[in-house]
Amino acid sequence: MGKVARCPSCGAPVEFKSVVSVLAVCDYCQSTLVRRGEELENLGKMAELLEDRSPLQRGAEGRWQGVHFGLIGRIQLKYEQGLWNEWHLLYDNGRSGWLSEAGGEYVLSMPLRVNEPLPAFADIALGQKYAVAGRNFAVTNILNAECVAGEGELPFKVGAGYPAPVVDLRDEQGGFATFDYSDDPERPLVFVGDSVDFKSLNWAKLREKAPIPEVTLKARAFNCPSCGSPLQVAHGNIETVGCGSCGAVLDTTHETVKLLARVSAQIEQPRLPLGSKGKLRDESVEIIGFMRRCMTADGVDYCWDEYVCLGADNKLLWMTQYDGHWNLARVLPRAVLTAVGSVTYEKQEFKHFQGYTARVAYVIGEFPWRVRLDETARVDDYVAPPRMLSRETTDNEETWTLSEYVAPEEIAAAFALAEGLPKPVGVYANQPNPLEERHRRVCRRFWQFGLAAVVIHLVLLIVGPGGTLFKQQLTFDPQDDEPKLTREFKLAGDGNRLEIAHRTGITNNWLGLNLTLVNKDTGQAWQESREIARYEGVDGGESWSEGSRDDEIVFGNLPAGTYVLAIDHDMDAKSAMLSAELSVARAGPRWSSLILLWLVLVLFPLWTRVRRGSFEVRRWAESDHPIVTSGDDGDD
Repeated sequence: MGKVARCPSCGAPVEFKSVVSVLAVCDYCQSTLVRRGEELENLGKMAELLEDRSPLQRGAEGRWQGVHFGLIGRIQLKYEQGLWNEWHLLYDNGRSGWLSEAGGEYVLSMPLRVNEPLPAFADIALGQKYAVAGRNFAVTNILNAECVAGEGELPFKVGAGYPAPVVDLRDEQGGFATFDYSDDPERPLVFVGDSVDFKSLNWAKLREKAPIPEVTLKARAFNCPSCGSPLQVAHGNIETVGCGSCGAVLDTTHETVKLLARVSAQIEQPRLPLGSKGKLRDESVEIIGFMRRCMTADGVDYCWDEYVCLGADNKLLWMTQYDGHWNLARVLPRAVLTAVGSVTYEKQEFKHFQGYTARVAYVIGEFPWRVRLDETARVDDYVAPPRMLSRETTDNEETWTLSEYVAPEEIAAAFALAEGLPKPVGVYANQPNPLEERHRRVCRRFWQFGLAAVVIHLVLLIVGPGGTLFKQQLTFDPQDDEPKLTREFKLAGDGNRLEIAHRTGITNNWLGLNLTLVNKDTGQAWQESREIARYEGVDGGESWSEGSRDDEIVFGNLPAGTYVLAIDHDMDAKSAMLSAELSVARAGPRWSSLILLWLVLVLFPLWTRVRRGSFEVRRWAESDHPIVTSGDDGDD
């Protein structure tokens, strides 16, 4: 059961639900109270919480891994790039933990006692890897944060203005760790947990189901201190506003708006107006900010647009546009496995496309973080069309973003644009190859038709018109000039195909055959000449052979009738007599016909493969790894 005490400032009841809570903020007078045994010490008033549209509130309940918990306290922390919440949890088993809420991402973590030594805050570097609780984490953020407000119960002494140097680490499975140096810059507190899906926590008593003041945020109107144009802040937790008239960048965190920088570039208005709302990929989004970023290559500036959007549950997402090519992008809650020239994400390999330095040219609209003109970041893009992974690295932060290519027609439909968007120019890094699916369809058809041809061929061989009519032994004598006559045989119907085969045991010799097939009913005759030759031996210890002992010939399109075959032979006068077996059969389908059909069919997938490949050559031409073709200079 929780402990109830009286606030020494206003006398209101203050309840401590957790035995580990040492601090509470009075709900009535915002006094910060520290528990010292049975007494409460007033440390002064805590600043009021900033409105951030969080769906959570103190008293909300959820369930994680089968254990029920409740939210009993919160602190708001602010750093250079924005604001986030840390919610203090109390589980039914008596343990406490934390739920981090930042930019629509939620991370559940628990305090962890670590025996092995950890580096001091000053010695931490981005990208360093540490093993914590049997898991390998990499440093992704190094933050000098500050506590700005709090409420409810907290397990440590804190107040507004309390410094909080922290280090965030992530692993490849979505695991999350924090080194908190608030108490000691040499020895951090360690928290380990996982990025979680908000709905998976089975929430109850969320903020939208509790009474909420009718007006939680009023639009704040003011004039640009640079050009006098009217501006306003229409969303909560906005740090920076960019003037769409003159490009001035303004700090809106104080009542008096501060001019941070003036832009020298020519300002272009976004094609999608700020404030536009739409539904993209089954998610409602609102455009709140616009940013123009550029890179320089070979002395030429290449610029692209980035739209900052608010999605469901206050999540931030981005739309990017370059030369009519659009992408929908989200920040990943996990580290990504890197290798030489590629990265792996969700068991899919992404190939490195290009690396460059991106800088901010100008901004328009509202941004939940502090934006600086000419701010730079090292970017590496990895592609697996239609997706792209981008790693942005600054001095103290590494961020992975997953983008997915979106057709301009889909963007126009999502925001109900009266006029369509321009058609894409050229080939973009992660643009789906429009010939890929056609190539796959052609390949499927090739295998379907090719296998069908094989099946039909085999069926005809088994149950078709083929079959041996008779076999006959023949003897060829060089001294005998008389032709050999076969027995008579009959063919029914028209269009018959007849196969005449000779099987001999000839070695190092030759045999010439003149065949005459006669239809005795009509007197019509068909003639063919063949030569059977086989030579073999040993030369330099190596066996060799050439020719064949056997021969086949097919007579086609034969009418019905009674037939006889006359065979006249020619051979070396010095040869011995030669025996042979004659076989007369109805000819089935020939394997050569099947092979010829396959050769014709394979031309189609080969053609679509070449066309698909030409698209990929164009894709990679602007990358750091262009595809070298046979027409390229060998020195390239």
